[in-house]
Amino acid sequence: MTDYVALIHKDADSDFGVSFPDLPGCVTAGRDLDEARAMAEEALAFHVEGLLQEGQTLPRPSSLQSVMADRENRDGVAILVPAKPPATRIVRVNVTLPAADLEAIDAYARAHGMTRSGFLAAAARQKLRESA
Repeated sequence: MTDYVALIHKDADSDFGVSFPDLPGCVTAGRDLDEARAMAEEALAFHVEGLLQEGQTLPRPSSLQSVMADRENRDGVAILVPAKPPATRIVRVNVTLPAADLEAIDAYARAHGMTRSGFLAAAARQKLRESA
């Protein structure tokens, strides 16, 4: 299993934000440190899944030393988050959606550090959990 460095940041009037220097756009937040850590694992899993679904290769994780050598990262608290391999085989599918829905999905996914595939997979899993 591969671990990626995540940085936890906290501004006075905000939740605990989490970002991954090796994975631009993979961000999340939590109300407290425990929730931020759990959300970091979930965000990383969705991001990795989306990259793999799109046929991209995962970047090699940077060392903690190299991440912290960047002055911009020194305000964050570094944690290691395991990148768990996808539980199932990845399958490419074709989906037909109204253009406005696709634009809204893409905008939401971008704003939350997700890929389109990652967002659709997460939404489907959530609906399946609700119906169980």
